[in-house]
Amino acid sequence: MSDFIVPDLRKMKLPRDLKKLDYKQCEALCSEIRQILIDTVSKTGGHLASNLGTVELTLAIHRVFESPKDKIVWDVGHQAYTHKLLTGRLDRFNTLRQEDGLSGFCRPDESVHDAFISGHSSNSVSAALGIATAMKLSGSSRHTVAVLGDGAFTGGLVYEGLNNAGKSETNLVIILNHNEMSISKNVGSIAKYLSTLRTKQSYHKTKNAVEKTLDKTPLVGKPLIKAIKSSKKAVKNVMLGSTMFEDLGFAFVGPLDGHDLEDLEKGLTAAKLLGKPVVVHVNTVKGKGYAPAEENPGEFHGIGSFEITTGNPDVVPADSFSTVFGKELVSLARKNDKICAITAAMKYGTGLQYFAKAFPERFFDVGIAEEHAVTFCGGLASQGMIPVFAVYSSFLQRGYDELIHDLSICNTHAVICVDRAGIVGEDGETHQGLFDVSFLSGMPNTTVYSPSCYGELKLCLKAAIDAQNGIQVVRYPKGRSNQVFDRGDLNTDLTYTVNGSRLLVISYGRIFENVLKAQEMLHNREVVFDTLKLVKIFPTEQRVADIISRYDAVLFFEESYKYGSISEKYSAVCPNVVSFAINGFVKHGEAHALLDECGLSAEKIAGKIEEFYNV
Repeated sequence: MSDFIVPDLRKMKLPRDLKKLDYKQCEALCSEIRQILIDTVSKTGGHLASNLGTVELTLAIHRVFESPKDKIVWDVGHQAYTHKLLTGRLDRFNTLRQEDGLSGFCRPDESVHDAFISGHSSNSVSAALGIATAMKLSGSSRHTVAVLGDGAFTGGLVYEGLNNAGKSETNLVIILNHNEMSISKNVGSIAKYLSTLRTKQSYHKTKNAVEKTLDKTPLVGKPLIKAIKSSKKAVKNVMLGSTMFEDLGFAFVGPLDGHDLEDLEKGLTAAKLLGKPVVVHVNTVKGKGYAPAEENPGEFHGIGSFEITTGNPDVVPADSFSTVFGKELVSLARKNDKICAITAAMKYGTGLQYFAKAFPERFFDVGIAEEHAVTFCGGLASQGMIPVFAVYSSFLQRGYDELIHDLSICNTHAVICVDRAGIVGEDGETHQGLFDVSFLSGMPNTTVYSPSCYGELKLCLKAAIDAQNGIQVVRYPKGRSNQVFDRGDLNTDLTYTVNGSRLLVISYGRIFENVLKAQEMLHNREVVFDTLKLVKIFPTEQRVADIISRYDAVLFFEESYKYGSISEKYSAVCPNVVSFAINGFVKHGEAHALLDECGLSAEKIAGKIEEFYNV
């Protein structure tokens, strides 16, 4: 058409003006958004494939519903980049995941359009039900929309939410974005069930039924016909029997083509009309519109900067703690057929792809189900197996009760390998691994190792596997080891270096390298201090307290939450200990910058040491 006008996001009043666009303009806008996503994430890193797959879906949601009056809850939030663009954040989008920039997830303090904080999986139904119930109690007839991927359906919290939501009589719309992927390929019976719904021919009549019902109904800009809402035939046409969702009390719409905007809008409008909890099943392609991401959605789920033309990352680390752990576990498993490896949908992220290939019969991916993973380990261990559960620190938080009830009480021997321990950087508050030390060191029958280099990691892993009982934890940071200290005396215990000073500096993990760098900085200033590197950090030991008692002052630097930290435990019995740990949540940004802000860079450590030395 000669009068076709390409929409300009920068000049639109968002999200309101989206309803004024025709479908051709919407298609042009989707293309523009995809290019913005690719251009931006290629520089900032982030979640690319999931966002490319939800462009049309997000646009349809904002055209059918009215944010922020209608509330949109994004599960995890890793697929909400288009939502950010459509709610007025384009001018800051190039700051995505950068310090003082936009979060990579949803944050209510960032935008009124972000109804609930996000970062972890499977909580959206419960949160959305709470919001919908509050709106109902306040007399509002507005809708609450929860958007979650099929990967989230491997998490148990979804079913707790569904169990209550189906009978709630609220205006709740749950959009199941089905792409058969979370981070790794989805696993388990639920994944198979949802795949059956995805392809079952009888369900495709939903599309025709919705079209017949709504053909004469304006989709945007005009009031919806009231009669349709009360039409038994209309409701019957979008409620097709035999899904688990209908058995739980939901209406069911779908499956819809997640890249057909007209199909999406008709289905979402039908869901909006029903006036009861509805599940809308949408089929999408993860990575849609960018060939490298479509071909390798797992690699482009969360990615660093990359070259757009080839899809190749700028830097592919030759090694990392995760890789060293994964390969060493394979080596140990060759000698011990009792070792089993467990992951919660993070095979590649935790380095377990090597184990999966070498010992497929002893490898178990349980999906996004950390609670189940921990108790599953307990069951394995009860029959003489040695389970090794590799999990990100922030995700292990969800297994807290199971760690206590199903492992600690019975002194069960299970190995928990805590990846991404400490500051992780750009993913922000929901992903920083700051709390595992605090909650794990509060459990009886638990031993915690925090190796500072690859050699120590291997020693600690073997010690944890060889132990006879108890929860054996090995925690290590994201990325590669940069430690350059003398590795001639590596052990799983401690290293104590005496230089004749009355000042002792203690640390563990990767932060000990910063202590040594600080020591080099202060050498020319004639600031001398002794050092104590802990490897087994819990249980606390009397001999460490005895060493501490010899000094006038002891500075303990720790990449962990202050309250419940190891330094706090020693300061309770040794009044000369001064704790330098992290107080509160840590925002997103580059890891080295965040460590500096937390006072744990070599420069900040040197400053504190010099300050106490001169007192």
